[in-house]
Amino acid sequence: FNQKGILMNSGYSRYSLRINSGYKINDKLSVGFNLAPTYSTRYQPPTDGWNRGERTGILIGALASSPMLKYKNDDGTLPLTTYLPGSQGTGGLGGYTFNNFYRSLEEIKFTNNTSRVLSNAFILLEPIKGLSLKTSINVEYGNNDSKQWNPSTSSIWVVSIPPITAAVSLGIDSFVSWLSETTATYKRSVGNHNFELLAGYTSQKYTIKSMAIRATNFPDDRINDVDAASVIQLSGTDSDLQEWSLISYISRLNYDFKGKYLVSAAIRRDGSSRFGINNKWGNFPSVSLGWIVSEENFFPKNKAVNFIKVRGSYGLTGNNNIGNYTSFASVNLGANTVFGSTIAPGSYVSSLSNLDLGWEKTSQVDIGADIAILNNRISLAYDYYLKRTYDMLYQFAIPESSGFSQFTGNSGELKFWGHEIAVTSRNITGKFNWTTSANITFGDSKVISLAPNVDALYTSMGNSHISKVGERLGMFYGMVVDGVYDNQEEFDNSPKAAQSVVGSIKFKDMNNDGVILNTGGDLVVIGDPTPKFLFGITNEFGYKKFDLSFVMSGSYGNDIANWARKVTNNIDGKYNVLREVKDRWRSPENPGLGKHGTTIQATGMERDWFNTNFINDGSYLTIKNVNLGYNVSSNKLKFISSIRVYASIQQLYVFTKYEGNNPEITSDSNVLNLGEDYTSYPVPRTYTFGVNLGF
Repeated sequence: FNQKGILMNSGYSRYSLRINSGYKINDKLSVGFNLAPTYSTRYQPPTDGWNRGERTGILIGALASSPMLKYKNDDGTLPLTTYLPGSQGTGGLGGYTFNNFYRSLEEIKFTNNTSRVLSNAFILLEPIKGLSLKTSINVEYGNNDSKQWNPSTSSIWVVSIPPITAAVSLGIDSFVSWLSETTATYKRSVGNHNFELLAGYTSQKYTIKSMAIRATNFPDDRINDVDAASVIQLSGTDSDLQEWSLISYISRLNYDFKGKYLVSAAIRRDGSSRFGINNKWGNFPSVSLGWIVSEENFFPKNKAVNFIKVRGSYGLTGNNNIGNYTSFASVNLGANTVFGSTIAPGSYVSSLSNLDLGWEKTSQVDIGADIAILNNRISLAYDYYLKRTYDMLYQFAIPESSGFSQFTGNSGELKFWGHEIAVTSRNITGKFNWTTSANITFGDSKVISLAPNVDALYTSMGNSHISKVGERLGMFYGMVVDGVYDNQEEFDNSPKAAQSVVGSIKFKDMNNDGVILNTGGDLVVIGDPTPKFLFGITNEFGYKKFDLSFVMSGSYGNDIANWARKVTNNIDGKYNVLREVKDRWRSPENPGLGKHGTTIQATGMERDWFNTNFINDGSYLTIKNVNLGYNVSSNKLKFISSIRVYASIQQLYVFTKYEGNNPEITSDSNVLNLGEDYTSYPVPRTYTFGVNLGF
């Protein structure tokens, strides 16, 4: 597999092989072995993001650069920098020098090579009818090595202008993960009663070793090996060893009577090395019930309603994603002290232990039904879920008089609930057929409790998210823009910040104290990253040997924090800005549209105080895939049973009002920090042509 990226010097290649083998020794014994090695290379310059507030992405740097500047000289060479005469930079008028981010994308190299082998071996014994004994071992080995070279002639910082200090960063890590499973399964039918019982034991261990080196001060940019550098930076040089293990005891019972009354019950007991010695184990039961109503004798047999099944389930699951060694007190090196006139190396305890640190638990109840009507032309599935997460793995603040600022423990409770609906309809049947499948999901959340004496949790860049007890999870939190101070009279009669002047941006005084502050009561909820609903639609058409399908998906009612506005809202006169900035405040006689203030002074509040101007509507509808195929007649071909040629388009079009690259952002997987866009790598439109052969 080989694919170029849509940005220069980005791409991905992979070589992969899979071998699955099985051997039946006799009627009672089987063995198998599976092997899947891969080798991949990823080329990706540092294009994305902000590094949590630092302007370190090539994309945001290019977006900030003036479009009037030349990135290439007339002779084809690339200038180190570009200069914008007459622009206003920090320190006064005269001009501003920019990075050449085209050159940055050409010269800054990042390469990551990954070797991975996934293997599995098993032995299956069936000593008596209905009883299966299986033992398997799964082993995964991986090795990654990465190199990023930043020559002196290129920079990824908006405010760092070449020539700079050249640097190379190397990273090497290797991991081994193994999982051993031993299970016994027994199946038995007695009359109309059908049983399946499973019991087993599993153990798992993961080990990763890593090393990083950062070197600077090269004699020139032609050699970028570490041994050519004169400085090895301690801040970027490190080695690490991480390990964790998990042991589980599992059992499950499946039962049905006449295929219409269904019961499944399971319980597992898990022990994790990540938890304290007093609380390593957790018990996690689950049960589900189903009743196929349409199989009952009293159910009318007609074409109107063909199938009805009602079902419900309850389950308890555990989460141990807290990192390794968090239950132990940490000891840090580098605490030097002085004895007389001699400096002696030392160490210190940097965190508290928690021998009672244990599993974060989530209980979930599901109630649903499946229905088919009109001679099975239309089928409907409905689910309601209610989920509670409690004993959350949490780092909460403690009095610093203890000698520490944080303590890792179990605290707090979250509640989630929602509805999921899926419909499939065979609209037209015959030579020409048309089938539609659609789904929609509604969801909501609520913070039930947090740590003791904590009623709100502030997270993400600049505390731009708030999770408050009694309210939704991870709401956007900031200032509310209320236009600009159009004139002196309005300025004199309005609440204001210390930096405010006539013509600067104006914020609402949310706590009515007459003063505007970027703290306390003037900060309120200004957006919600959680969609009101998610949906998807698939239509499939067929006519003779042709088939056509298109898939659409979307989101409605969610907001996105577009962090690119920290630059595109910068009206100091040195950066590229949004088109709407032309309608800024210029004078009391020409106040603009009230969204952007003066460029003369007090400009920092617009870009540095997280506010409603950062919030965009994130709703979208994407045509994800369109696929057209044709089945070629293969009757005259001796060794080929089927031939299908096809063409497809992925990411055909996105309907959205969002002003960023892609409304389907995945910048942060933390449920507390959803909906943040740090100028991520855009999603390409991909055209594919192919042939499927069957032999």
